[in-house]
Amino acid sequence: MRPANVVTAHADILAGYAAAGATNGVHLFLLLAATTGLYGGGVVFNDVFDAKLDAVERPERPIPSGAVSEKVASTFGGLLLGVGVMFAWLCSPVSGAVALATGASALVYDRFGKHHPLLGPMNMGLCRGLNLMLGLSAVAEASATHWPVAMTTLCYIAGITSLSRGEVLGGTRTAASIAAIWLVGSLAAVVGVAVSQGTRVMFAVPFFALLLYRIAGPFWRAFRSLNAADIRVAVKAGILSLIVLNASIAAVFAGFWYGAAVLLLYVPAMALAKMFAVT
Repeated sequence: MRPANVVTAHADILAGYAAAGATNGVHLFLLLAATTGLYGGGVVFNDVFDAKLDAVERPERPIPSGAVSEKVASTFGGLLLGVGVMFAWLCSPVSGAVALATGASALVYDRFGKHHPLLGPMNMGLCRGLNLMLGLSAVAEASATHWPVAMTTLCYIAGITSLSRGEVLGGTRTAASIAAIWLVGSLAAVVGVAVSQGTRVMFAVPFFALLLYRIAGPFWRAFRSLNAADIRVAVKAGILSLIVLNASIAAVFAGFWYGAAVLLLYVPAMALAKMFAVT
């Protein structure tokens, strides 16, 4: 399930919830539970569909190592996705619809999208953009008015996904260039969202600075060397730093301390990253 990654999905929800101006604690709990199932299920099916390839490239993963069977993994993944949609539907029909779209997008990526060098990153980015939309759906009207906020995570994850294609055998200059374009687009989107909120942009400045600090070094080394080991380090840093990106967005809409609370998710994410795989 990539537990550390699931925590980053929680940050998406908190950012979307803040952008929506939501205040219902029950809805927040339901959406956090929903994204746990959706993200966890999506990652499980990623391993199911990649079982044969992982037997060659990643034999240490649960299915090729024999720790769990494909049948059990498929059942568990289906259960997680179903529970995720159920919790979202309990929040509202709009949330349920967004959850269905998120789950479907994840399955399309796992089965087909990841194998396409251009559409694959967009597909994975869509999954994360929809996840932030799930947070926005806490207030149904916000989904229609604040959807551009989701472009921040869509572009960001599309960039990381483009780069991650070189995690095993090393990257290419073309893939690195595409990743750079996506990431610059994401940073521009964050700045655009922050500036659109007037003076509240100041709340996002420290979090945005931290984001640049966290990803600049690893990504520059990966882009320069295209070495598989450097790419893995950059991808891991990028995934965990999604929490910092979401903290930036959250701070703009709900204030500095709300952003700081989102940023605290970095602590359990880092702890889990030391115990479980991130990529």
